[in-house]
Amino acid sequence: MGYDEVFLSATALPIPTRPALTTLTYTHFSVSMDTSRRLAAVTAVNIDGAALRDVERGDDWRLDPRLPTTQQAGPELYANNDIDRGHLVRRRDPVWGTRDVAEQANEDTFHYTVCGPQTATLNQSKELWLGLEDYVLEHAREYGQKISVFSGCIFADDDPVYRGIAIPRRFFKIAAWWQDDVPAATGYVLDQSESLAPILERGVLARDIPPLGAYRTYQVPVADIAAATGLAMADLTAADRLALVPGVRPVEWREIERADDLVW
Repeated sequence: MGYDEVFLSATALPIPTRPALTTLTYTHFSVSMDTSRRLAAVTAVNIDGAALRDVERGDDWRLDPRLPTTQQAGPELYANNDIDRGHLVRRRDPVWGTRDVAEQANEDTFHYTVCGPQTATLNQSKELWLGLEDYVLEHAREYGQKISVFSGCIFADDDPVYRGIAIPRRFFKIAAWWQDDVPAATGYVLDQSESLAPILERGVLARDIPPLGAYRTYQVPVADIAAATGLAMADLTAADRLALVPGVRPVEWREIERADDLVW
């Protein structure tokens, strides 16, 4: 149960962490909650590309009984608006192994602790965030590869509050795998700032939204994700494939519009 640190290799790859997070384990993945924000700070999932299964999706969203309802954002946040329950752990990623295990993993991804508030424009975009997730999963499937993926919210003190929840403007994703006997990783940030503005203007609060695009996706240095989230991820930072020279970060983020743009 839960994310396996030695899934890729005998060398452990721990979940990025920081103080005061509450970690919940599910089938093939774990979620570390920031209970003050009522959302996941980071999720970690193991993907076995050689053992993936197709199972019926379902849609039975539920709260996790291991946490008080005051520590997790529930259905009231997502009702009657353009905010989707965006899977931070992609539904299909942990769905592998025996039929029973795969079906349990699928069900586990429908806990509210596993999702983040994403605008419908962002969550349903096959060209950007969803396209990136498809690319990672299909790469694992095609080559029978094992991959671990870490995703979460990038919290900021001035995130706009909607229905009592501070909505993250940005999310991150880091894919990690083993290549040539060493770990490799790439990091991504999705920005939904501009697509949040119309929802907030119709809702409770609208703040100054930085003009960074409706739902832009960037490949970024893992070190930048660590700095933005406060999560300790030294192993992932050291394995970053985007770095041109070990220990030297690129100056600019790479905007991703298609799979060919990826450094992998």
